[in-house]
Amino acid sequence: MVQRMGASEYRELLRPLVEEALVLKPTKLASGVMSNFYFDGKLVTLHPAGAYHLARYLLEHIPSDEYDAIGGLTMGADPIASAVAAVSYEVGSPKTAFYVRKTQKDHGRCKRIEGPLAKGSRVLIVDDVATSGGSILDSIHAVEDELDCTVTRVVALVDRQQGARELFESQGYVFDPVFTAEELGVPIETIRVPLSLSATDEASGTLDSVDSVRADWGDW
Repeated sequence: MVQRMGASEYRELLRPLVEEALVLKPTKLASGVMSNFYFDGKLVTLHPAGAYHLARYLLEHIPSDEYDAIGGLTMGADPIASAVAAVSYEVGSPKTAFYVRKTQKDHGRCKRIEGPLAKGSRVLIVDDVATSGGSILDSIHAVEDELDCTVTRVVALVDRQQGARELFESQGYVFDPVFTAEELGVPIETIRVPLSLSATDEASGTLDSVDSVRADWGDW
């Protein structure tokens, strides 16, 4: 039988993996934006111990009667939701997993939300990292608008502390990150440095502005 621990113990088991996935150097992100630090969440959520300990943390930390299902925008949410669904069955408190596509499929059943998510469910929205919160908010609106779900909480493995909390709380959502950039050792002056475009993309006009990237892309 697997020994059951408290949420804080599972969180501390996660910490070394999370710290290893944090890169403190200028990095060009997929959007073309330059950042002074980068968190590679998939190194944690696709690691067997990381996936398991994060699932157990969430199941211990968040009351079971608060939500029926867990998911979010693909692909940051996918391994987290899948792990929680599997482990929740093992511990006798099954939770449905679901994924929100960035765009609706144009084939098959032409769905945007994948998985057995029932209409009117209470859901936990998850992601591996939150920056401005824009892309996570998009997944929130998808489950609310398409399936009349109620979002009870928004969780990120790491909050980069660059606007997500303010965005969610301004719209009435509870934001509950597992870790913040600052507590993982990212200097506060690094967190507060404005995001910038790389010189190449700025010169080529590939991106209109940092603000537009924040609004449209949001989370890394």
